[in-house]
Amino acid sequence: MSPARPREAPSSERDAGPHETAILTIDLDALTANYRRLRDLAAPAECAAVVKADAYGLGMAEAAPALARAGCKIFFVATLGEAKALRALLPHAVIYVFAGLMPGTAELYRAHDLRPVLNSAEEIREWASFCAAQGEKRACAVHLDSGMNRLGLSAAEVDQVADARDLWQAMTLSLVMSHLACADEPNHPKSEAQRKIFDRLRARLPAALASLANSAGILLGRAYAYDLVRPGIALYGGKPSRQGENPFHPVVHLKGRILQVRNVAPGETVGYGATRTLHELARVAVVSVGYADGFFRSLSTGDGETGLVVYLGAHAAPILGRVSMDLITIDVTGVPEEISCRGAWVELIGPNVSAQDMAHHAGTIDYEILTNLGRRAARRYIGG
Repeated sequence: MSPARPREAPSSERDAGPHETAILTIDLDALTANYRRLRDLAAPAECAAVVKADAYGLGMAEAAPALARAGCKIFFVATLGEAKALRALLPHAVIYVFAGLMPGTAELYRAHDLRPVLNSAEEIREWASFCAAQGEKRACAVHLDSGMNRLGLSAAEVDQVADARDLWQAMTLSLVMSHLACADEPNHPKSEAQRKIFDRLRARLPAALASLANSAGILLGRAYAYDLVRPGIALYGGKPSRQGENPFHPVVHLKGRILQVRNVAPGETVGYGATRTLHELARVAVVSVGYADGFFRSLSTGDGETGLVVYLGAHAAPILGRVSMDLITIDVTGVPEEISCRGAWVELIGPNVSAQDMAHHAGTIDYEILTNLGRRAARRYIGG
């Protein structure tokens, strides 16, 4: 699949107030373009959207309505609290809750017209009992464990409920789903093994729409799309597959402001712990962003280490020393002074520095980068 055509970085710093020291820009046009691309890849399956964890840290209140305007009708969240907040935003959407039916929550699902993803035989029995008592065949999904050994009914639990007609007659089974463990590795045999288990287990349940593919699963091909796909990270510009280029538009752009530029002599150290010693005269810029803003401490670079490189225009500037709560230091020795001065903006995530690049150097994944972006940076939503 060809990579997404590069988009220009938003220049929201021109709208920044003089007091603002970091700007997080979320491009809702890029978000909806990614949704349409995923929808086209999965067709004729329906394309839902996963907006859990505050839309992967980018703001569910802004992202979910934009996705709805792009044509998305079905949404997935992790918790009942997220679902209630989403219902207030989208009164007519179909909303599934991955966390399922906790004891005593059935009435909340009914009151807010939400659909639990039932993860055990016990939950199925409880939901059926509630529906029977209400005299309402309310909709739900059933999650089958196809080999991930996380949430979902085991094969033994399917045996317990498969032929219990009274349970299924009390409710409306609108979806049967499972989750792929290794879809980010396109040739991993686990995915095909899970698909076969999913088919075998769901054949024992009443007929319902089927869903298996997350973002990476969509890229595995039509055999994994079934009736409904559930993309998450790809919507937000993340790279769902470990192979090839990222075919999705970046949605997040993070910039920090230079507070001070100083000349540092050879032999001097930079930052906490004196972990980085300079061996020649350097211009060092101090940028107002740190681990409180989601710029991970593990991005620190000590002596002999090569770490993340950030950008001022087309000019690269490596991280020096430790990342602290509010500040990072970067080497701007080779950057023209007119663009590396006090008050200038530094690209931390954007066209030259992807979330995947940052995740690689931080020893994590782009999911964690996005969901840890702090609330201190001024947020700008564009497009949508």
